[in-house]
Amino acid sequence: MDATLASLPSDANHRVAERAFTEAGWSRCGAGDWAIALRSPDGSAAVRISPFDPTGPYTAALYREAAHTRQVPHLFAHRRLDGGGDLQIMEWLDAVDEPTAAAFHRALAAREPFVADLVDVVRRIHALARRELAWCGPLDTNPSNVMRGADGRLVVADLFYADGPDLYATAASAPDTVVARIPEAERRFMTEIPLAASGPWDTASRAAMRAGLAAADARYRRMPNAGSPRLN
Repeated sequence: MDATLASLPSDANHRVAERAFTEAGWSRCGAGDWAIALRSPDGSAAVRISPFDPTGPYTAALYREAAHTRQVPHLFAHRRLDGGGDLQIMEWLDAVDEPTAAAFHRALAAREPFVADLVDVVRRIHALARRELAWCGPLDTNPSNVMRGADGRLVVADLFYADGPDLYATAASAPDTVVARIPEAERRFMTEIPLAASGPWDTASRAAMRAGLAAADARYRRMPNAGSPRLN
C-alpha cells in the first residue's frame, strides 16, 4: 500500500487514486453516500476514497489521537486529494449486528467508563470541526459505523460528516452562499460523491448544480474582497 500511495502524483484526485489502487490489485468492496471502499489483495486493509469530504482530516485526527483506546480503526495513511477529496487507508473491519452497534453508541452518548477516553477525544475534535467547517453535522449514530476488527475489538468509524442535505440544498438554491464559505479548490468534485445510500442523483441535476456553482464562483472572483478568508 505504501508503494501505491507513493505513486500518486501531488495533484491526484479521487479518480486517479481509485485507478492506482485498482491497478495494484485492490478490489471495490462497497460504496456509501460520500465514498467508495476498496479492499487490499491480502484482505487486511481497506482504502476509503471520497471525491469530496470536508470532514476527512478531522476523522483522520480522531483515528490518530484516539488510537490508544483501540476503539477506532487503525489508520495506516491519510491523504487529501485534489478538489476536496479524501483518502484513508485503514485496517479491514467487519460488520456487527445492530443491537451490538446500538449499545456501543449508547455507551458513547452516556460516556460510560469503558469509552470515556474515546468520548473525550471525539468531543474535542468534533467541537473543532464545528468551529472550523461550514455545514459540519452532529455526530453520526448510524449503527453501520460500529464495526469489529480482526482481533475482535469493537471500533467506531465515520462519526463526523458534513450536513449533506442542507449543504446540497443550499448549493442548488443559493450557490453564492456555498461559494462564500467553501473555496472552489475544496469542493471541485462535490457533485461526484456516490450517494449510494441516498441516491440516485440524476445527471441533469448534477450538471445544473455545477453550472450554478461555476456562475457563483465567477461572481465571487469579481468581488473586491475575493481574496479574504472565507466565512464559516
